[in-house]
Amino acid sequence: MSLVIAYLVHFVPEDWMIGLLGLIPLYLGIRYLVKGEEEAEEEEIIDQLNARPSNQMFWTVALITIASGGDNLGIYIPYFASIELGQIITAIILFAIFTVSLCWLSQRLARLSFMEETLEKYEQIIVPVVFIGLGTYILWENQTFQALWNLFA
Repeated sequence: MSLVIAYLVHFVPEDWMIGLLGLIPLYLGIRYLVKGEEEAEEEEIIDQLNARPSNQMFWTVALITIASGGDNLGIYIPYFASIELGQIITAIILFAIFTVSLCWLSQRLARLSFMEETLEKYEQIIVPVVFIGLGTYILWENQTFQALWNLFA
């Protein structure tokens, strides 16, 4: 879905306008910084799944992924809209490779109790920094800051 929307965004007349999409991850990062993690939806889904007799981990992961998909769209649409076709193909290949690698590594690391404690402790800092950094990068890479400065100066 992110790729389709990103493709349509390529019809925007000027590159700096695409950079405005960087405001989405910037907003998400600031919102996360202010409000914190929104676990209510995830906990509600897990409670509903536990109430059913066919409680499988697959459905838990699938529903949590769908419930939190808005953040992913907000991040990836601006990213894919700001890169060329060759870079998109490279990103997809790397995404597949890194997804498999990270799932394997995450499973191994999750068995270490100090890792879980550390990530939980610093999650409130790591997530907003990554989102705000990505949003700023998209705005900068598409020269949106410069275009807005010239527009209002």
